[in-house]
Amino acid sequence: MVAAAAAILEVEIGSSYIPKDNPSKPLGEDAHFVISDKKTAGVADGVGGWALKGIDAGEYARDLMRNCVASVVGAEGVVDPKRVLTEAHSRTTAVGSSTACLISFDGWYLRAANLGDSGFMIFREGKLVYRSPMQRRGFNCPYQMGKGEQFDEPIAAWSGKIPMAAGDIIVVGTDGLWDNVFGREIVEVLAAEVAETAAELAKMMAELAWYNSLDLVKDGPFAVEARKAGRSHRGGKIDDITVVVAKVTGSSSSPG
Repeated sequence: MVAAAAAILEVEIGSSYIPKDNPSKPLGEDAHFVISDKKTAGVADGVGGWALKGIDAGEYARDLMRNCVASVVGAEGVVDPKRVLTEAHSRTTAVGSSTACLISFDGWYLRAANLGDSGFMIFREGKLVYRSPMQRRGFNCPYQMGKGEQFDEPIAAWSGKIPMAAGDIIVVGTDGLWDNVFGREIVEVLAAEVAETAAELAKMMAELAWYNSLDLVKDGPFAVEARKAGRSHRGGKIDDITVVVAKVTGSSSSPG
């Protein structure tokens, strides 16, 4: 008797973006993309320090994500996030720099690449089971890609391939999410089972991050890290907030 072929997990991806209130930069400094038929998504966060030079780093982030889309659309077979990031970086001409995190699903596996302090968490059966490594040279000083020798190359990005299971939820975000929301708060959102779709979940998490960012008393993750670094900061951290949620569905049997 021939064994039945193992099912390929399906993925639903949704996103939400809340730019911080800045009339001079209505688009904010974050950018992202979702390509559902390629089961691929990415986020980028333009480094705000460029504003001191009169440069909108959001232009770099948007240019980078546009070039990621072009690379993904043109890819044949399995999408390799690190290769996509490398190709997009080589084509990006805007002035500025950015962090970035890309994910793509290959059958039963999540492939990912992350450079800087954007990143993702994986939740399984209501628990946080994995968080991607953040790359920083110090407090509030992430790795960042841009044009010039002073910036990091995509080769420096962390990359990995992680086995998935039916029911897994992957939350990808820029630091506007991670600086304002603890993993346990996301667990609470998931446990409430209020949102049904990936897009609804992404919206709820982005709104939670935005709400927390305005809190002047309750310390968020950024404030906790600031104290560890000997800095003074209370409450949340106002920033652009990008959230991408991927819900894995399908058979929970082991890959054959």
